Amino acid sequence: MIRFLVIAISVLLFYLEPIFGLFSPIELKSDFYVLVPRFLIIYLIFVAIYYDRKRAMLYGLFFGLLYDVFFIDIIGLYSFIYPLMCLVASYTVKYIHQHLLVSTILTLLLVAGVELLLFWFYTFIGIKTMTFTYFYQHNLIPTMIANAVFLLMFGWAFKYILLNRFNQKALLLQK
Repeated sequence: MIRFLVIAISVLLFYLEPIFGLFSPIELKSDFYVLVPRFLIIYLIFVAIYYDRKRAMLYGLFFGLLYDVFFIDIIGLYSFIYPLMCLVASYTVKYIHQHLLVSTILTLLLVAGVELLLFWFYTFIGIKTMTFTYFYQHNLIPTMIANAVFLLMFGWAFKYILLNRFNQKALLLQK
C-alpha cells in the first residue's frame, strides 16, 4: 500500500497547487502580494533527498510536463526546472547531512531558485515587465513565507513516509 503512496501524494499536491493559488494575490495596505504554492516541487525535492533521485526526476519530468500543458503556454519550462531541482537536491545531500532542518533549508533555497529562474525567463522573453525589487518584495518573499509554512507543517510527514518506503524497498531487495 505504501508503494503507491509516493505517487498518490504527488498527484494530490499537483491538484492542490491551483486550489491554493486561488487565494492569491493578497491585498495588504493597498499593496498586492502574490503567494505561489510550490507544494509539488517541495515534495519532489524530499523524494530526491530521502527516497530515490531517479524516481524524483522522473516524477518531476512527468508533472512538469503536465504543469506546462495545463497551466502555462510554454512547453518544456517546468519539465526542465523540476527535474533540475531534484538533481541539484540529490547531489547536494551527498555533501551535507540529511537532517530535516538542513533538508528544509535546502528545499526553501531550491524553491527560491525555481522562482528566480521563472522570473528571469519570463523577463527575458518579455512576459513580465516588473523590476527585480518589486518581484522580490511582492512575489518572492510572500511565496517563500507561504511555502515555508507548508514545509513546516508537512516536511516531517514527507520524510517519515519516504523513509518508510525506502526501508520497505530495501527489505524487499534483501529477500
